[in-house]
Amino acid sequence: MKFPRNARILRSQLDAAPLAAVFFLLVLFVMMGSLVYTPGVHIELPVANAGAAGNDLPGTDQQTITIAVDAGNRLFHANQLITESQLKTRLAQAVASSPEPPILIIQAHKTVTLESYTRLTLLARDAGIRKSLLATQPRPVAAPAKP
Repeated sequence: MKFPRNARILRSQLDAAPLAAVFFLLVLFVMMGSLVYTPGVHIELPVANAGAAGNDLPGTDQQTITIAVDAGNRLFHANQLITESQLKTRLAQAVASSPEPPILIIQAHKTVTLESYTRLTLLARDAGIRKSLLATQPRPVAAPAKP
Protein backbone atom coordinates (compact mmCIF):
# COMPACT_ATOMS: atom_id res chain seq x y z
CA MET A 1 0.00 0.00 0.00
CA LYS A 2 1.34 3.37 -0.97
CA PHE A 3 0.61 6.45 1.15
CA PRO A 4 0.13 9.80 -0.56
CA ARG A 5 2.71 12.47 0.25
CA ASN A 6 1.40 15.91 1.07
CA ALA A 7 4.57 17.43 2.54
CA ARG A 8 6.62 19.82 0.48
CA ILE A 9 10.17 20.92 1.08
CA LEU A 10 10.48 24.48 2.41
CA ARG A 11 11.63 26.61 -0.48
CA SER A 12 11.24 30.06 1.08
CA GLN A 13 13.78 31.94 3.19
CA LEU A 14 13.97 31.41 6.96
CA ASP A 15 12.42 34.17 9.01
CA ALA A 16 14.89 35.80 11.46
CA ALA A 17 12.26 36.99 13.97
CA PRO A 18 11.54 33.57 15.59
CA LEU A 19 15.26 32.80 15.71
CA ALA A 20 15.99 36.14 17.43
CA ALA A 21 13.14 35.57 19.92
CA VAL A 22 14.51 32.18 20.91
CA PHE A 23 18.02 33.64 21.24
CA PHE A 24 16.84 36.47 23.52
CA LEU A 25 14.84 34.02 25.66
CA LEU A 26 17.97 31.91 26.03
CA VAL A 27 19.97 34.96 27.11
CA LEU A 28 17.24 35.90 29.59
CA PHE A 29 17.24 32.41 31.17
CA VAL A 30 21.02 32.38 31.50
CA MET A 31 21.01 35.81 33.16
CA MET A 32 18.20 34.89 35.55
CA GLY A 33 19.90 31.60 36.41
CA SER A 34 22.82 33.47 37.97
CA LEU A 35 20.44 35.32 40.31
CA VAL A 36 19.05 32.14 41.86
CA TYR A 37 19.83 31.85 45.57
CA THR A 38 22.38 29.17 46.33
CA PRO A 39 21.97 27.84 49.87
CA GLY A 40 24.98 27.51 52.12
CA VAL A 41 27.68 29.61 53.68
CA HIS A 42 30.58 30.88 51.60
CA ILE A 43 33.84 29.83 53.20
CA GLU A 44 37.06 30.70 51.43
CA LEU A 45 39.74 28.40 52.80
CA PRO A 46 43.32 29.66 53.11
CA VAL A 47 45.79 28.53 50.46
CA ALA A 48 48.80 26.46 51.54
CA ASN A 49 51.98 25.49 49.71
CA ALA A 50 52.11 21.76 49.18
CA GLY A 51 55.84 21.72 48.51
CA ALA A 52 57.61 20.29 45.51
CA ALA A 53 56.41 16.74 46.08
CA GLY A 54 52.93 17.86 47.06
CA ASN A 55 52.73 15.43 49.96
CA ASP A 56 53.83 17.36 53.03
CA LEU A 57 50.39 18.62 54.13
CA PRO A 58 48.88 16.65 57.03
CA GLY A 59 45.86 14.47 56.54
CA THR A 60 44.18 11.64 58.38
CA ASP A 61 42.64 8.25 57.85
CA GLN A 62 40.88 8.22 61.22
CA GLN A 63 37.32 9.26 62.07
CA THR A 64 36.84 13.02 61.77
CA ILE A 65 34.40 15.68 62.92
CA THR A 66 34.16 18.75 60.70
CA ILE A 67 33.45 22.25 61.99
CA ALA A 68 33.08 25.25 59.67
CA VAL A 69 33.71 28.85 60.73
CA ASP A 70 32.61 31.66 58.42
CA ALA A 71 33.97 35.21 58.17
CA GLY A 72 31.59 36.35 60.93
CA ASN A 73 32.98 33.72 63.36
CA ARG A 74 29.72 31.74 63.27
CA LEU A 75 30.11 28.00 63.89
CA PHE A 76 28.54 25.30 61.73
CA HIS A 77 28.40 21.58 62.46
CA ALA A 78 26.52 19.06 60.27
CA ASN A 79 25.41 21.96 58.03
CA GLN A 80 23.64 23.66 60.96
CA LEU A 81 24.41 26.88 62.81
CA ILE A 82 25.51 25.97 66.33
CA THR A 83 26.63 27.72 69.51
CA GLU A 84 29.84 26.91 71.37
CA SER A 85 28.02 25.19 74.24
CA GLN A 86 26.02 23.01 71.84
CA LEU A 87 29.21 22.22 69.95
CA LYS A 88 31.00 21.15 73.12
CA THR A 89 28.09 18.83 73.96
CA ARG A 90 28.07 17.27 70.48
CA LEU A 91 31.84 16.81 70.51
CA ALA A 92 31.66 15.09 73.91
CA GLN A 93 28.91 12.79 72.58
CA ALA A 94 31.04 11.94 69.53
CA VAL A 95 34.02 11.13 71.73
CA ALA A 96 31.88 8.94 74.00
CA SER A 97 30.42 6.98 71.07
CA SER A 98 33.76 6.45 69.31
CA PRO A 99 36.30 3.75 70.23
CA GLU A 100 39.13 6.25 69.77
CA PRO A 101 38.94 10.05 69.89
CA PRO A 102 38.12 11.52 66.47
CA ILE A 103 40.15 14.25 64.82
CA LEU A 104 38.62 17.72 64.54
CA ILE A 105 38.82 19.26 61.05
CA ILE A 106 38.31 23.03 61.14
CA GLN A 107 37.20 24.63 57.87
CA ALA A 108 37.83 28.26 58.73
CA HIS A 109 37.40 31.21 56.39
CA LYS A 110 40.75 32.80 55.63
CA THR A 111 39.84 35.92 57.64
CA VAL A 112 39.22 33.97 60.87
CA THR A 113 41.77 34.94 63.51
CA LEU A 114 44.20 32.66 65.29
CA GLU A 115 42.35 33.45 68.51
CA SER A 116 39.14 31.86 67.16
CA TYR A 117 41.06 28.82 65.94
CA THR A 118 42.74 28.43 69.34
CA ARG A 119 39.40 28.80 71.15
CA LEU A 120 37.93 25.98 69.02
CA THR A 121 40.87 23.66 69.64
CA LEU A 122 40.66 24.27 73.39
CA LEU A 123 36.91 23.64 73.30
CA ALA A 124 37.58 20.35 71.49
CA ARG A 125 40.28 19.44 74.02
CA ASP A 126 37.78 19.98 76.85
CA ALA A 127 35.41 17.59 75.04
CA GLY A 128 38.13 14.92 74.73
CA ILE A 129 39.48 15.52 71.23
CA ARG A 130 43.26 15.73 71.29
CA LYS A 131 44.09 16.48 67.65
CA SER A 132 42.77 19.12 65.29
CA LEU A 133 43.66 20.05 61.72
CA LEU A 134 43.02 23.24 59.76
CA ALA A 135 41.58 22.58 56.30
CA THR A 136 43.36 24.41 53.48
CA GLN A 137 43.23 24.64 49.72
CA PRO A 138 46.28 23.56 47.77
CA ARG A 139 48.05 26.31 45.86
CA PRO A 140 47.24 26.14 42.14
CA VAL A 141 50.04 24.55 40.18
CA ALA A 142 51.21 26.27 37.00
CA ALA A 143 50.91 24.30 33.80
CA PRO A 144 54.19 22.82 32.58
CA ALA A 145 56.01 24.80 29.93
CA LYS A 146 55.60 23.53 26.38
CA PRO A 147 58.84 22.59 24.62
